Amino acid sequence: MFKNFFSYLKIIFYIANIVLITLYLFPGSILGWFLYGNFGLQPQITSDFIVSSNHVYAFTVLSFLGYFSYENYKLNFLFIYLFSISVFLELLHIIIPNRGFEFSDLFGNILGVLIVYFFCQIFNFFKNLKNENKKF
Repeated sequence: MFKNFFSYLKIIFYIANIVLITLYLFPGSILGWFLYGNFGLQPQITSDFIVSSNHVYAFTVLSFLGYFSYENYKLNFLFIYLFSISVFLELLHIIIPNRGFEFSDLFGNILGVLIVYFFCQIFNFFKNLKNENKKF
């Protein structure tokens, strides 16, 4: 049963990647057009504080999906991928029309990935500690 669930989770992770890349590379705001009828208006979930909150949320969700999809596999590769794509997609805003590179967005992307990375490190530390205590 769980094996089937994790295969569905991987599909959701792949779809989330495609959606995120599409939203990032589109010259304008698809969500702004869908919600407000205006490609130039970006929806804001919560107020920004130093970093872009929308970007933190997006990359936190994507990172958690990736972590739970590949929990028993090479997590270092996953987080290198997530970190790289967060930087690369934001850098592409330099050349995409009607989009702009912003450091607050870049730091929001990176923070979203790092939140999940540190959560996973702490979780795995306590999981390994628990397994070591069972041996005795």
